[in-house]
Amino acid sequence: MPPPHSTQPPSPLPPRPRLLQSLGSCSRRAVTSAASSPSPSPPGWPRPLRYAVLGAGFAGLSVAWHLLQQSPKDSRVSVDVYDENGVGGGASGVSGGLLHPYSPKAKLLWRGGEFWKESMDLLRSAEKANDTAGSDRDDESLIWRRGILRPPTTEKAADILLENAQSCLQSCSLQVLDSDAAQRLIPGLHVPLNLAVYMPLALNINPRKYLQALFSACQNVANEASTSSSEQKEFNLYNEHIDNLHQFSGDYDAVIICLGGKASSLPELTNKLPLRTCRGVIAEFQLPSDTVEKYGSQSPSILSDAWLAFQGPCTVSVGSTWQWKSDNHDPSVSDEEARTATEELLPKASAVYPGISKWDYVRARAGIRAMPPLTANGSLPLLGCLNDVIGERSNCAFWLVGGLGARGLLYHGLAGKLTAKAVISSDENMIPSEFTCWKAIKASR
Repeated sequence: MPPPHSTQPPSPLPPRPRLLQSLGSCSRRAVTSAASSPSPSPPGWPRPLRYAVLGAGFAGLSVAWHLLQQSPKDSRVSVDVYDENGVGGGASGVSGGLLHPYSPKAKLLWRGGEFWKESMDLLRSAEKANDTAGSDRDDESLIWRRGILRPPTTEKAADILLENAQSCLQSCSLQVLDSDAAQRLIPGLHVPLNLAVYMPLALNINPRKYLQALFSACQNVANEASTSSSEQKEFNLYNEHIDNLHQFSGDYDAVIICLGGKASSLPELTNKLPLRTCRGVIAEFQLPSDTVEKYGSQSPSILSDAWLAFQGPCTVSVGSTWQWKSDNHDPSVSDEEARTATEELLPKASAVYPGISKWDYVRARAGIRAMPPLTANGSLPLLGCLNDVIGERSNCAFWLVGGLGARGLLYHGLAGKLTAKAVISSDENMIPSEFTCWKAIKASR
């Protein structure tokens, strides 16, 4: 077991050959456990609550964290996370990492303030576990707090940005800058319309490192509870493939599916979720070591027709492409796919930051987004109990956290919190109806 403040998830261990009724002894051999297997319940204690979380990305680890945090006092709780690729091995780990509560047109999203707050709470917990909060070294950073700048490239976009910028969150404010002020922030920036919207409190996250830190935070909660005489908590990771849902029904009180684009591939959910898949490619660039001019150490990232997420003065990720209806879940990118992506992304990036032409292409990575349907309140995550959807009549409750789309970082905190409350109380009404109304929408074919 890694030390409590380790930022790396445990090394994958051999998967279990099958689920067993007595999972405690099996978990000691075949999974990484953040607390000792609990001893038999003292007289008068309730039976342990057992939860399985499928997926170790943004949604899965948020759900796991909130299940551990919100479980009743004086209880025994076990949270088992399943992900064949490990922590952050799916699409969450290759996301862009720019975090703010606004639409591309700078309009505050529905419940944007609440989404923002819950994500910030999780980030603080992850930073505490990572034990690098306040580090000045870019190679140690989990979060770059340098803001995001949005220069519009059309008159119509500029008018909309100006109008929307009048209403913003105090905790993530918007500032309208002219070209001189914008270029002081980012030397060499092209501001075609003498206007840019600046989000000084917006964040640039290292997704994989953040997920590893959040995993460690979950471990710490379980470790701390193991020293209590009044409660016991387990947190386990299984590195194995999930074939179907019914294999879990005899072992858990609830199973929460947080598999992103892979959720629809489960036989019980095929053609039952109104999700569209979209493969996105992100290209990474580095500034040659002999280049004198570096990107400003305090300069913000850039959000335009393409986004540029800078991780220090010499590294940038540029994204993202949108390949709809893709079923390619492979995070690796072929030379041809990478060439096509850079040919699409570089002109968009150069339109606002011409200096990108001096940067060298390093690699590309990709992931599948699970895109939800558009509603009157925007594209919202799909939450809720699945038993009626899949026709399950067992004592195990199946739940979904899906469709976070391109806003996984923003949505995952609140989505995980609401779902954990509903799971613990066995009451779907704990989730606002706007997140469960998808059940009335015919699944995309």
